Amino acid sequence: MLKGLALTPPVIGRIAIGKVVIKDGKRLPEKDDEFTITTQVQRQGGWVLHPLDQQLRAKLAEGLKTDGDKEVAKKEAKLRAIPVRFLFDDPDLNLRANYSVFDRATGRPLCVGNGQTCKRATASGIQALPCPAPEGCELGAKSGCKPYGRLNVRIGDEDELGSFIFRTTGFNSIRTLSARLKYFQALSGGHLSTLALELRLRGKSTTRSHRTPIYYVDLTVRAGSSLTQTLEAGQALWRQREEAGFDQEALDQAARGGFAAGAFEESQEDGAAVVDEFYPDASTTAAPSGTRQAKQAPPPSLGERMDRLLSRSETPDAQPGG
Repeated sequence: MLKGLALTPPVIGRIAIGKVVIKDGKRLPEKDDEFTITTQVQRQGGWVLHPLDQQLRAKLAEGLKTDGDKEVAKKEAKLRAIPVRFLFDDPDLNLRANYSVFDRATGRPLCVGNGQTCKRATASGIQALPCPAPEGCELGAKSGCKPYGRLNVRIGDEDELGSFIFRTTGFNSIRTLSARLKYFQALSGGHLSTLALELRLRGKSTTRSHRTPIYYVDLTVRAGSSLTQTLEAGQALWRQREEAGFDQEALDQAARGGFAAGAFEESQEDGAAVVDEFYPDASTTAAPSGTRQAKQAPPPSLGERMDRLLSRSETPDAQPGG
């Protein structure tokens, strides 16, 4: 096996609540008020929709259909819930969340930390350093470090080891999903992978959002089912799998070893797409109407970033961390 290569769950599609749009020649992230399920193929117009996206919307429209008006039902059928199951019993394998910094020019991960320690790419290799969180870290403050979460879920039963990935830098989604996963694991006696659940989009407004709604992802039992019914069905599926020789504990252990095999989870190829959607450079922010933006210099390369970081670390007031 290749050394230093993280073995992550096989991904067969994406789940998003936003997209990248082009405005005034700039690529800008734009939030949405519904889920979109896509393939991993990207064309000029954006990500190609996965067949499951159309199937779930058609089912939703059928439930909303009134007076035989299919067109009205289709327009109102916003995809705000997705039925899912999980690959693993361990919540931390299904959802990985870290403070992360990416090189905006190359998409390569520069630093990944958890608020206590971090792994950082330096000119002399990967180093383990203290992580004081973004607000207390010189590199984090200057390079746009922020929480970054990846959730792997199963949709449908076509590929029981394939997953759809939901990526987010939203604190509300990360905190809510982390709590729900741990609660469902505890309630099910550790058998999280057998529960039939659904991702649900919720809205809230805050003073920081100027009273406009912001959307985050929650995890609940499926519509029409109770918690007791969900747990009973999960236990039945667990016994069925056990009789068939399905070793969930070994699967979790294999995944744990796969994640640990690499310093960073994202490859440079995946990182470029992550940067495009979640870590836009300050120069891509649209200027206010009636103003002109000065032409921005290209972002520094990884080598230039590391040289600057090393030179700062030699000064008395340098702060370590990630």
